[in-house]
Amino acid sequence: MFLTKKNFAFSAILCFGMVAVAQTDTTAVEEEEEDYSMYDNLDFVDEATKRFAPVKIKGISPAKLITVGYDFQGSYDMTAGSFATDRGTYAEQTAEVNSTQGLRVEANIPVISKNSLVVQVGARLWDINYDFENPQSLTNPLLTNLQNNNLTSIGLNSTIYKPLNENTFLLFRVAAEMNGDYGLDKLQSMSYNRYSIAALWGKRPTDNKQWAIGISRTYRAGEMNYIPIIMYNWTSSNNKWGTEILFPARGHVRYTVNSRNMLFAGFELEGNSYRIGNDGGALSDSDFDELEIRRSELRFRFVYERQLKGFVWVSAQAGYRYNYSYNVDQVADGDEFFRGFFGDQEYALENDLTNPLYFNVSINLVSP
Repeated sequence: MFLTKKNFAFSAILCFGMVAVAQTDTTAVEEEEEDYSMYDNLDFVDEATKRFAPVKIKGISPAKLITVGYDFQGSYDMTAGSFATDRGTYAEQTAEVNSTQGLRVEANIPVISKNSLVVQVGARLWDINYDFENPQSLTNPLLTNLQNNNLTSIGLNSTIYKPLNENTFLLFRVAAEMNGDYGLDKLQSMSYNRYSIAALWGKRPTDNKQWAIGISRTYRAGEMNYIPIIMYNWTSSNNKWGTEILFPARGHVRYTVNSRNMLFAGFELEGNSYRIGNDGGALSDSDFDELEIRRSELRFRFVYERQLKGFVWVSAQAGYRYNYSYNVDQVADGDEFFRGFFGDQEYALENDLTNPLYFNVSINLVSP
């Protein structure tokens, strides 16, 4: 703040008066009773000083702003079911997959970060490559298609955290994803995009605990479904143990070795719906050309995260990939339909995968 001439003169007079008072005989000064009525018109609770529930609790793992990682699954068997088109009948075939691997890049950047509102915008790119043993022996079109074409996922998302007061909050997440066997040089139609949304209401009773309940429209089970969700984040009083749970998407027990090293044990449900058949082969048959893989898998894993320097962390995970779903649906004109857990609609193609070990390593830029 800059001093005007008027303010400067007032300040000089005030300082002079204080010096003069200091030079008087303090033994003659009587203590005066303070007049508390002067505070009657003060407003101690306004919008500027209102307290809101922070987005984090103590001891929780740092949020990842940018992630660059590599995902690798070991050898397993894939059995593709039989089906018929006007081009012919294709028999069931089992083939060995040497590995499934790919690059994973994600970003989640806060665009609004205030006590009363946090808005985060994110993007991701996942690449899934299938390497088959003896690819020349493949006759089932699904296996041939996976050998010749990667599965690619490009997504945009936004997370909104809105505290209502010092211990109650709302949490929303929306996402749009383009998943399929397309290449980055030739994207598929946006009419095949899939959309997810989640909404939660929660409480933060202490600095060491927050919980929430809600519902989501999700593809983590492979196909579109509506699933209740529960969040429970907790840290022990000595800051050593904790939980980070968003069930059924993921759940982990956390052990903090020190401020630079964390260990986790738990699971994640990973999945989405991928359009296939863009290569012009049998899967693009005019009578059988709107196909989507309902890919979903459970990953039981151990995770180690370590601070390298400043806000740069490395994460390494290893575990067991359990196939939950890899069946194929026919979707007329790209229109989605709801099967849920209890629908009896038949799959266009039923497949089976055995379960390998996997690992994932990434470099992460985390939030303060």
